Amino acid sequence: MIRPALPALLATCIALACPLVAHAALKSGDAAPGFSAPASLDGKAFTFTLAEALKKGPVVVYFYPAAYTTGCNIQAHTFAVNVDRFAAAGATIIGVSLDRIERLNQFSADPDYCAGKIAVASDPDGRIARSYDLKLQAGAADHKDSRGQAIGHDYVERTTFVVTPDGRIAATVGGVRPQANVEQALAVVKGLKGAGR
Repeated sequence: MIRPALPALLATCIALACPLVAHAALKSGDAAPGFSAPASLDGKAFTFTLAEALKKGPVVVYFYPAAYTTGCNIQAHTFAVNVDRFAAAGATIIGVSLDRIERLNQFSADPDYCAGKIAVASDPDGRIARSYDLKLQAGAADHKDSRGQAIGHDYVERTTFVVTPDGRIAATVGGVRPQANVEQALAVVKGLKGAGR
């Protein structure tokens, strides 16, 4: 017998594994909105500031629907296994979702996903996401994550921005599956290094 929670979990997994198409996200050449947010790396909370990160080189700002959901787990894992390749091209990575910082402390340290290698930031009211012209989708009250825990927030569409040190968007990657999202962002970052930016 299927328990009532299982269909809701399955629907959530399918919805979050499929790409969400960027509707009117900021485009290449646009100024990237600056932001500071509570963030976590390897389970340790800190304040992430885009302006500070840009002093070191390009920043990959990736927005994702929710920690511990199928597509987001794949994306975080793919970023984590490729973190050295991004670093070799001089880039910093920050994930942004509407998850609370307590949830992100767990996700950032989880060896199967962020693995202590990828920082993730909390945007609980969606202010940062909206500043990048991203659409928020209402989350159903009964949606649960891959661990069976309630998600409890809306979702931001999966979209990645590569921001150059001068604060401009070099590329916007949306509407593709999680692994392709990471691969395309890496190609952009490598292209920036090759162009001396």
